[in-house]
Amino acid sequence: MTTKRLLTILTLNAAGFALFFSWYLPVNHGWWFILDRTIFYWFNQHLVTNQALLWLVAITNYRAFDGVSLLAMGALYLHFWCHETPQGRCRMLAIGITMLISAVGLNQLGHLIPVSNGSPTTFFPDVNHVTKLTGISTKDSSADSFPGDHGMMLMIFSCFMLRYFTRRAFAVAVVIMLIFALPRVMIGAHWFTDIAVGSLSIVLVGMSWWLITPASDYLVNWLDRNLPGK
Repeated sequence: MTTKRLLTILTLNAAGFALFFSWYLPVNHGWWFILDRTIFYWFNQHLVTNQALLWLVAITNYRAFDGVSLLAMGALYLHFWCHETPQGRCRMLAIGITMLISAVGLNQLGHLIPVSNGSPTTFFPDVNHVTKLTGISTKDSSADSFPGDHGMMLMIFSCFMLRYFTRRAFAVAVVIMLIFALPRVMIGAHWFTDIAVGSLSIVLVGMSWWLITPASDYLVNWLDRNLPGK
């Protein structure tokens, strides 16, 4: 591994730790809590005055809607798949499996952080719940919302797009991440910092060591050699 790559990893790690501790160390999370509270109440109050917003939030947080985010990621992956040779497609399959393993592993490690944080809808009294307002079963609360699992998965997908595909693919993946992670914040199932601090800090630290070093390549190459049909 080159010195430049090591410096990049250490810089990303420093950014990740600085981001996390800027939230974790201050009493009641300092100004982060003010930002979290402001964002939550803006959306929560408008749920009863704006029917379009209410139903947008309800639909995008309906449990089956998670499949739409998978379709969006799949469509981006399919774009590259269609332009690959049979050998290239086998390698793409290996990358996809590596991505899934990485997401599950990093998510489990992330939940080892000694932080227990209920969602805003469980923290604040007398708030509006989308499920009660619409009668639709939505993900409008969580007993343990830190870090944001959904946001972390989308961030990891974005990282893999940058590492193994193109910068344009990364940009599209970031847009997908924003579109499908923000509804959790809008409905109150997550604090803004569950994603902007929790998910992002873990991804900055974990994915830098996994993707900038040869570690992920070793797994991709091993899977590429050993997948059935090779």
